[in-house]
Amino acid sequence: LLMPSFDASINMISLFAFILVLGIVVDDAIVVGEAIFERRQRGASRLDAAIGGVREVAQPVSFSVLTNITTFVPLLFVPGLSGKFFAVIPVVVISTLAISLVESLFVLPAHLAHAGEAKEQGVGARVHHFQQRFTRGLIRFVESVFTPFLRHAVNHRYITMAAAFALLLLTFGLVAGGRIPFTFLPRIDSDIITVTAKLPVGTPVAETTQVRDRILNAADKVLAEAGGADSLTRGIFAQVANQGAADFSPVRLVEEPGANVTEVIMYLTPSDLRELTAGDVAERWRRAVGEIPGIETLTFKYSTGPSAQAPIDIALSHPDTVVLEQAAEDLAAAYAGFAGVRDIDSGVSRGKEQLDFELKPAARSLGITEGMMAQQLRNAFFGAEAVRQQRGRDEVRTYVRLPESQRDSEYHVEQLILRAPGGQEIPIQQAAEIERGRSYTVITRTDGRRVVNVTADVDDKVTNANEVVSDVMQNVLPELADRYPGLSYATGGQQQDQSESMQALGRNFIFALLGMFALLAIPFRSYAQPLIILTAIPFGFVGAVAGHLLLGYSMSLMSMMGIVALAGVVVNSSLVLIHATNAFRSEGLSAFESVVAAGTRRFRPILLTSLTTFFGLMPMILETSVQARFLIPMAVSLGFGVIFSTGITLFVVPSLYMMLEDIKRKGRQAVDAVSE
Repeated sequence: LLMPSFDASINMISLFAFILVLGIVVDDAIVVGEAIFERRQRGASRLDAAIGGVREVAQPVSFSVLTNITTFVPLLFVPGLSGKFFAVIPVVVISTLAISLVESLFVLPAHLAHAGEAKEQGVGARVHHFQQRFTRGLIRFVESVFTPFLRHAVNHRYITMAAAFALLLLTFGLVAGGRIPFTFLPRIDSDIITVTAKLPVGTPVAETTQVRDRILNAADKVLAEAGGADSLTRGIFAQVANQGAADFSPVRLVEEPGANVTEVIMYLTPSDLRELTAGDVAERWRRAVGEIPGIETLTFKYSTGPSAQAPIDIALSHPDTVVLEQAAEDLAAAYAGFAGVRDIDSGVSRGKEQLDFELKPAARSLGITEGMMAQQLRNAFFGAEAVRQQRGRDEVRTYVRLPESQRDSEYHVEQLILRAPGGQEIPIQQAAEIERGRSYTVITRTDGRRVVNVTADVDDKVTNANEVVSDVMQNVLPELADRYPGLSYATGGQQQDQSESMQALGRNFIFALLGMFALLAIPFRSYAQPLIILTAIPFGFVGAVAGHLLLGYSMSLMSMMGIVALAGVVVNSSLVLIHATNAFRSEGLSAFESVVAAGTRRFRPILLTSLTTFFGLMPMILETSVQARFLIPMAVSLGFGVIFSTGITLFVVPSLYMMLEDIKRKGRQAVDAVSE
């Protein structure tokens, strides 16, 4: 209903958002339904139970949904290409949660108030019998196991909190120490593998063609070893890139078309029809090609989406172009020293050789300018237009230039005679300084400064791009800066996107926490109790990290987005628990008995909401599709974070509540002592 208003479509990411919210969306309905069921168990009529149950939990349910929405809002403002990719997730989740709140507070109670009695016959009777047995077993577990353990934990609340925070510090240590690698965005396997070989500018087409044929032969070898081309590929397209082909090629050409560049593209069959992934095929192809002497770069691209940029990208800048290029070459050589780093590109393209002319004072004294010298050089070797003639619809231009015997070698350039405006003549060697140089094919500038991007790819099975970049920034680049004074450097490409995205996500998460604190302070009319509720958030992080360790996933941007979204989900249990504790205290129970009674009373809805969230995410967590793999870490963070935080919530939050009461009691005793 609302997606068209946000310019969101049905696609893989929006469908993932629907699966993501599947378990969360029923949380408020479970709390409302459980409150109504509890009143029915006490003998209330259906209508009275529905009205009374909704009134009992309407406030915590409303604010729990609002906190959920608040924590998904930061995902709307992730910058860069990755942010545009995933902005549809919070759109879908927020829309679904907003509508579910209306449904749980009005539609669901109406259904439960007017639903008829279930007929216990056949399969329905057996299901009902199983439900009753399970309910009785759960009640016995709560009374005989959970409640005594909760009393013990709250009685020894300082030991409970010490153990919980020790576990939290251990988890932060695992992440900060690099025990769990961080990958900005896992690769999204494409059905197309593109191999690009770049030779030095000016390389004859025949040599480039030989390189192309070598790559094609390697592809045939890989396909033969994999069981034949028909089972793995839909076809191969190869070309030696040039300006003419750029207009007619059915595929994307490299950025620098020319006779020195060749591109070979393998179109794979759909991923569900083959056993090998695109990464596996590319790796075999890379080994079959081997080292090709004389080429500048050889790259294999097999991923798509926001993670398709080079994982390692460092931009160097220096006022002196020669120094800049040498520094880039040195940095590229340093890359080669890291295991698992491949497809290294120094970013230095020498370009074609050329002669550079700088006018001497002797020529200037004769009235010769740079423009005159350039014009006479052009006229002598390219030609000067003498006349235009119209022939039918065509216009024919006639050029006059030196005979071929006087322009077929560099010697004739050096012996050229220039004519001054006054008719004087001077040899070009006396008129100008002639130096050898090269014409750059690409010049990149950032904020007006000349930069060279030194890039590389990594084998994720061997190393991690962030670890390599961290090592380079700490050890290699400072040494380069000392060797080449004036050299500056910064991360670029995927590393720059990662830095911007993570900073924005962290900044927005802080605003979300402040928003949650303000929302929670309204119903509790307290500044201390919202802080108790928010303590559940870090323990959700513990569960998220444990889930990644258990399933073998690296932490990624999607993992962090899941942890940000998790914050709103994990506070729901704490919110319901503190609300029940306050309700029992208003009935006259002591603080200790209130937290125990609240834990016992709310154990069932807290357990159910956590399990439904986790099992709602299980289809995504267990998804085997290669294309969906980059989305799974977000589901892992949410699912395992909710499960772990539930156990923490049921013991840590009551302990914190009693610690707050201890502080209040000590404060009152101190005030009384001073007043006496």
